[in-house]
Amino acid sequence: MKLITFLWEETELVGALTETGVAPLRQFSSMEELIRAGVSAAELPAERIPLSEVRVLAPIPRPSQDVLCLGMNFADHTTEAARFHPTMVRESYAVYFSKRVNEAVADGGAIDSHPEVTDQVDYEAEVAFIVGKDAYRVPAERAREYVFGYTIVNDVSAREIQTRHKQFHLGKSLDTFTPMGPCIVTADEFAFPPEIGVRCFVNGEKRQDGNTRQWIYGIQDVIADLSAGMTLRAGTVISMGTPAGVGMGFEPPKFLKSGDVVRCEADGIGILTNFVR
Repeated sequence: MKLITFLWEETELVGALTETGVAPLRQFSSMEELIRAGVSAAELPAERIPLSEVRVLAPIPRPSQDVLCLGMNFADHTTEAARFHPTMVRESYAVYFSKRVNEAVADGGAIDSHPEVTDQVDYEAEVAFIVGKDAYRVPAERAREYVFGYTIVNDVSAREIQTRHKQFHLGKSLDTFTPMGPCIVTADEFAFPPEIGVRCFVNGEKRQDGNTRQWIYGIQDVIADLSAGMTLRAGTVISMGTPAGVGMGFEPPKFLKSGDVVRCEADGIGILTNFVR
């Protein structure tokens, strides 16, 4: 099932995409409420709204918690990151960081280049999973039970801020730096662990081309690792890292500039396209 958050007649709703339009799930006030209830509770009504009449938002427009991310979870990206800045190397454990997301940017929305604070804005096409129920001390072999679904995240980053502060949070948390969407696809649509092709194009040029089977640390590792000492709340978005081909990996680097169009694709999920202003 593909789930979206959308605006219709000035009302924000959640719904399921069908062949005949959007089935509004009016029993839920938000996507996070639907996630907490579980997809089995999302009984589709007979009502359909034509897709042409709605404006699709990010599936979780205003996450109640920071988005959690993995850094350098593809070996090829680890190599290019270390080449760009020698301190950006992967250790013997997963690299975790968070992104502050005041509002996630929808498909078709703008990425602010923030020229007053950075001139090294970069893209990172990623597959993220959404935690389906509160997870605490979950063993790896039970991780699948806690995955609600998958979406695309563009982990936009200001590289010089990221490296200057010796950590990732600030450089990845500027406003509009988390495009997300266009939908959440429920976990039952994929095998586990998933093998999802992920690509990124800038102005039509393919920059990234990878697959989630290349993750160094898989979802089962991440859920077991994080939940060992903290509760992962239902609705938490965890973005699993990006393959090689980000702007900083080129010589010279190919950072984003105003007017660029970034298209992130993930097989079975969809396409997330944003422009840079």
